[in-house]
Amino acid sequence: MSVDQKTVRHIARLARIAVRDDELEALEKELNGILDWVEQLGEVDVTGVEPMTSAVETAMKMRDDVAVTENLQKEVTRNAPGAEDGFYVVPKVVE
Repeated sequence: MSVDQKTVRHIARLARIAVRDDELEALEKELNGILDWVEQLGEVDVTGVEPMTSAVETAMKMRDDVAVTENLQKEVTRNAPGAEDGFYVVPKVVE
């Protein structure tokens, strides 16, 4: 896969990055280099390699799933612009 200057402009617009016309060629080469490197990763034989979640093997800390607070419905809706019967009141948007 390779990108052209039109694609570089599009990516920059999506990322909301201002890119001058004189920078497009350098960015095109850089992005194509990155994509070539990613394609090389696809060629690596990973048969028998277990997927990792981290570079350092750690065990997940487990805790009991216990509710530690009481019903906070009144506190949660206290600062709402509108609340009724413990629920937020919002303007009707569908007729």
